[in-house]
Amino acid sequence: MIVVMKPEATKEEISAVTSKLKALGFKTHPIYGEVKTVIGAIGDKRILKETALATMPGVEALVPIMKPYKLAGRELKKDKTIIDVNGVLIGGKEIVVIAGPCSVESRTITIKTAVEVKKSGAKILRGGAFKPRTSPYSFQGLEEEGLKILSEARDITGLPYITEVMDTRDVELVSQYSDMLQLGARNMQNFRLLKEVGETKKPVMLKRNFSCTIEEWLMAAEYIMDGGNHDIILCERGIRTFETATRNTIDLTTIPIIHENSHLPVFIDPSHSTGLWRYVPELCKGAVAMGADGLMVEVHPDPSNALSDGNQSLRPEKFNEMMEFLKPLAELTGRSI
Repeated sequence: MIVVMKPEATKEEISAVTSKLKALGFKTHPIYGEVKTVIGAIGDKRILKETALATMPGVEALVPIMKPYKLAGRELKKDKTIIDVNGVLIGGKEIVVIAGPCSVESRTITIKTAVEVKKSGAKILRGGAFKPRTSPYSFQGLEEEGLKILSEARDITGLPYITEVMDTRDVELVSQYSDMLQLGARNMQNFRLLKEVGETKKPVMLKRNFSCTIEEWLMAAEYIMDGGNHDIILCERGIRTFETATRNTIDLTTIPIIHENSHLPVFIDPSHSTGLWRYVPELCKGAVAMGADGLMVEVHPDPSNALSDGNQSLRPEKFNEMMEFLKPLAELTGRSI
């Protein structure tokens, strides 16, 4: 539920209502607006005598939250969330592009790719140090050594970086190095991991599982937010359908649906959606036109010899060509890239 405070409510009155809710077992999330303060109260509404709360000094109204995702929904927070990743603002007027190799394979490839994608306009570097693979015999990543290489690339280029965390035991280690945590599609409903990440102060990208609904996706975000971490970016990376022409089927309708129902930014990952590099630029055009807050694109200087996902990786020159095309398209939507 939402407790709407009167415009003239004092700090003492707001504090008293917050204390009352906490004493009843509710988690409180105050949002201070220019005119009014509202307090989101998450908990079992059955234990609350509404009349006792409604008559407290400074309270204007009690409004129920109808959606199951209380914190991620727009009922509690109307304004879009803007997330600061070491100076890169996500969710505003700039379309943020995250780019880099699927896996951290070596220092040379990672740093070379970082330099190239920055030159083309990417604002955040991506790279997997811990790599979940379908086959246990495939390249699994360089782990902590990979984190060190990404950190060196950040030092050289100034690009903050995102990397995936796969296990609750690795959250502290990855958080020490990276600027942003990624939870991959396979871990979207790994609830222990969601809770662990919710206790960190790092921005989190939560990828949609290929067999989950949008509501289930938002409920996964709710787990992270309930832990105290509200800096979440949602990333659509394709769902599994009957179609076999591409690796997955990208669902671009998630962009307007998420914007309508949630204040969280939404990205599109065209690389994992299709599994084929030649479709990536066209899908990026569509995502920009539909209002995506950002793109996550795989780039590799030598895709044919990449240790993972070479088929879906753009060469640096193709990435640059795509970025040049996207700039005027972004301007047509009133934004920049």
